[in-house]
Amino acid sequence: MASKIVRRIISTAKAPKAVGPYSQAVQVDNTLYISGQIGFIPETMEIVPGGAVAEADQALKNIGSILEAAGSSYDNVVKTTVLLQSINDFAAVNEVYAKYFPKTKPARAAYQVAALPKGATVEIEAVAVIGEIIDA
Repeated sequence: MASKIVRRIISTAKAPKAVGPYSQAVQVDNTLYISGQIGFIPETMEIVPGGAVAEADQALKNIGSILEAAGSSYDNVVKTTVLLQSINDFAAVNEVYAKYFPKTKPARAAYQVAALPKGATVEIEAVAVIGEIIDA
């Protein structure tokens, strides 16, 4: 008989509610899959003004709120994907991104895409773990 796998839906009012048929995050055993976050201000569901830098900062704050709700942290993020409306924003977004991952640098992919939801210029998704990580 197959072993049982625990799945938990993560939701917090401190991050933007889902704007489609998906969850803010899903935890499967000790792995947390965070849906792509854009620069929505949770209270207004409007994109933060200021372009890619401000949007990246807000998206990462949103990810932080979801991590917290799941009992995890930025230090436990192991993989991210950054989607950019313009690859020209890559360096500026990297500066913001680096502030959220000063100790541990997750694996990452970054792409330019044709368009993002709600006219956003940046979207970031993440995979994290729940529990203590011991570096080898």
